[in-house]
Amino acid sequence: MLEELLTAAAAVGSAGVVYVVSAARIVKQYERGVVLRLGRLAGEVRPPGFTMIIPFVDRLHKVNIQIVTLPVPAQEGITRDNVTVRVDAVVYFKVVDAANALIRVEDYRFAVSQMAQTSLRSIIGKSDLDDLLSNREKLNQGLELMIDSPAVGWGVQVDRVEIKDVSLPETMKRSMARQAEADRERRARIINADAELQASKKLAEAAGQMADQPAALQLRLLQTVVAVAAEKNSTLVLPFPVELLRFLEKAQQAPSDGAVERGARK
Repeated sequence: MLEELLTAAAAVGSAGVVYVVSAARIVKQYERGVVLRLGRLAGEVRPPGFTMIIPFVDRLHKVNIQIVTLPVPAQEGITRDNVTVRVDAVVYFKVVDAANALIRVEDYRFAVSQMAQTSLRSIIGKSDLDDLLSNREKLNQGLELMIDSPAVGWGVQVDRVEIKDVSLPETMKRSMARQAEADRERRARIINADAELQASKKLAEAAGQMADQPAALQLRLLQTVVAVAAEKNSTLVLPFPVELLRFLEKAQQAPSDGAVERGARK
């Protein structure tokens, strides 16, 4: 009789161990457990740690709640100003409601990926090329809003969306390069013209000063000679001032006029 009791106790203990082993589950810190009992959602979402389910009746699904980095394949489209571009992006999202992510959508990763591709093509069609190249922050916000609106019902929250690269056709790149070169040349010409205008004004002021003071021209001539001589050239070209020629001409005319007057007196 005792042996039968011991055997029964051992059998019950073994059955209990088997039950506990088959019913025990471990949910990791970055996961949440969703229990389906006979195909229906049972109770609340299981937190991380040790949990128990009913074997052969319950089924535990573990949902990762870490932030997922999802690259969006490059999408080709035509911008609002009729330029063909290829744009790729990256989406950062996480699951905030494990039950909805498991029940309301078949594969939330695939759903977010398809929504991101569709939204990216829509953003390309609504934007100009200049916005895609220089105003990406605003486009990122609009793209995030477009993806996050339907994803909320799936228990998914979009943290951030970033446009990574914008690929342009080679012809467009060459056209933009020529445009940039022409713009730089235009600015250079404007700067040179402005410099010439300022220099001409200063030269006009200097000419006015030298006209009032002829000796200033002689001083300027001497300064030029000193500057040229400092270069240690073998040949020195010295400009002859016109004022000096006029002075010599007046000096020659003065004696000749005096001789004429004396002849007339005789």
